Amino acid sequence: MTTGAYAAAYQRSLQDPEGFWGAAAAGIHWTRKWTRVLDDSAKPLYRWFVGGELNTCYNMLDRHIDAGRGDQLAVIYDSPVTDTVRKYTYREFRDLVARFAGALVNLGVQKGDRVIIYLPMVPEALVAMLACARIGAIHSVVFGGFAPQELATRINDAKPKVIVSASCGIEGQRVIAYKPLLDEAIKLATAKPEKCIILQRSMAEANLRAGCDLAWHTVMETAKPAACVPLAATDPLYILYTSGTTGIPKGVVRDHGGHAVAMYWTMKNIYNVQAGDVYWAASDIGWVVGHSYIVYAPLLAGCTTIVYEGKPVGTPDAGAFWRVISQHGVKVLFTAPTAFRAIKREDPDGTLIKKYDLRGFQALFLAGERCDPDTLLWAQQRLGVPVIDHWWQTETAWGIAANCTGLELLPVKPGSPTKATPGYDVRIFDEAGDQVKPGQTGNICVKLPLPPGCLPTLWHNDQGYIDSYLSRYPGYYLTGDAGYQDEDGYLYIMSRIDDIINVAGHRLSTGGMEEVLAAHPNVAECSVIGVAHELKGEVPVGLMVLKAGVERPEAEIVKEVVQMVRDKIGAVASFKQAVVVQRLPKTRSGKILRGTMKKIADGVEYKPPATIDDPEVLGEITAALRRIGYATAGTEPGRYAKTAGTEPGRYAK
Repeated sequence: MTTGAYAAAYQRSLQDPEGFWGAAAAGIHWTRKWTRVLDDSAKPLYRWFVGGELNTCYNMLDRHIDAGRGDQLAVIYDSPVTDTVRKYTYREFRDLVARFAGALVNLGVQKGDRVIIYLPMVPEALVAMLACARIGAIHSVVFGGFAPQELATRINDAKPKVIVSASCGIEGQRVIAYKPLLDEAIKLATAKPEKCIILQRSMAEANLRAGCDLAWHTVMETAKPAACVPLAATDPLYILYTSGTTGIPKGVVRDHGGHAVAMYWTMKNIYNVQAGDVYWAASDIGWVVGHSYIVYAPLLAGCTTIVYEGKPVGTPDAGAFWRVISQHGVKVLFTAPTAFRAIKREDPDGTLIKKYDLRGFQALFLAGERCDPDTLLWAQQRLGVPVIDHWWQTETAWGIAANCTGLELLPVKPGSPTKATPGYDVRIFDEAGDQVKPGQTGNICVKLPLPPGCLPTLWHNDQGYIDSYLSRYPGYYLTGDAGYQDEDGYLYIMSRIDDIINVAGHRLSTGGMEEVLAAHPNVAECSVIGVAHELKGEVPVGLMVLKAGVERPEAEIVKEVVQMVRDKIGAVASFKQAVVVQRLPKTRSGKILRGTMKKIADGVEYKPPATIDDPEVLGEITAALRRIGYATAGTEPGRYAKTAGTEPGRYAK
């Protein structure tokens, strides 16, 4: 049996989960203590801290003020796209939240009512979220600028009493008018909100509809601060719809009690930060990373959180992250590997890092997309701090696997998010349901019950939750990811289960091939997809984005990566084709759209996900795949470029 702080915590979390999480819950203020830590009376649906009452907003703001830290910074808003920096103390931010909560109460919003938040990365987004938590309303954040049809499906499912939005958002150099998108979504929706609150921004003010739309500043002027409402630990805090959903969306539910306990626990034990530290999650509140680590966890822990309205490159350059870290004294940064691949591509030697004082910076955490070893090592060498890959999902709200630096910094193995986090009993099964041996790839599952903070169910859809996640391997939650565990217990997340390809009867991971391509000195980022083959079923094809300044012939680079895959994985992979592209299609959180590219390559009709960052890239991918003999059936390049996931012309400059 291994020893050490991590091993001890992990073993206790599995052997005595009620004792482990009961102790963790002592860091949260409860208005009434729970009667049971874990209620397993309705298996496979579990509930944490049954009988307990608390208020999440009180724990995030008022609690710190009551402890004498009201003058500490709670939120720093840094917006290079508007050249704005604003700072809020805990007291100032609590007062804004309490007043906006009062504004919602004035509009008839009560405990259990839903409020959709459709805002850009501005402090008011956090204000709206916490105002809902303060009065027991259930918020559902939808990306600002999301397409009307996708927003309409979420309106129909959540049935919000109020929608909070803004006149516009900013994407790079583009100003995106939100109000026309919102108006169209409401027109399409069968469930209609009673009121909309609109934050007017100077870049593009919106026309307000009489009797329906209210200006943010107007409702704030007449509102009185609302007090915190005691809520059951099992009451819903928010609904977050999984990315790319169409038709009937899957609304992941988060509860108050288990969520607060888990978020609070992770800040010290995974990220090694505490009250007063500056913590930055460079993400968007539309994603679970933004919910958990821009909003809830940092403020529960009494940290200073940063709301960043900008990009890793282009606002103004690839040194943007280093400027924010230096200017605001960031201790820990959490972002997606794709952000670092973009930085590495623009500044491969890390020259811009040297312009900034990063002496207070202690760790970089990455999640959201597989982190290839080359990117991790690049960041580690240039930053001189631990670079920690960790793995989790919208459904879990926090890391399934991580290097828990607040417990014990374990050796880093590039390509692995380290070991299962305390609370997660991870198992890997084959298609027949048998547990595989170390080193063998299979379907990654977590033994029930899931720890606090994970989804207890889907919004108004218990059976859908069971069917989607719990039915394939009874007693286990199916993550949807494929990978393996080594002899030391380190996990390797290789791909989504759907990205395991079958080449002449051999099940191969596209993630393993991507790892090889990413190690080529000229490759900035890459993706490998399985495309249809009449003899072998599927064969892999690589798409590569080169580093800035590389001018070598494409054929030479392709020949080299083909040989590298043959050397590392073997001839069985049948990896013979790759193509250089200018960029890869991604969601706004940085996930590469492998499934969409596969459909393009196979000439299959496809609908681009609503979360796509820039639909124009799909035409470029189509043209590139045609150069090597794919994408010959179906669509012309650019067929979906103007309308994918949005209004026509949204992405036009």
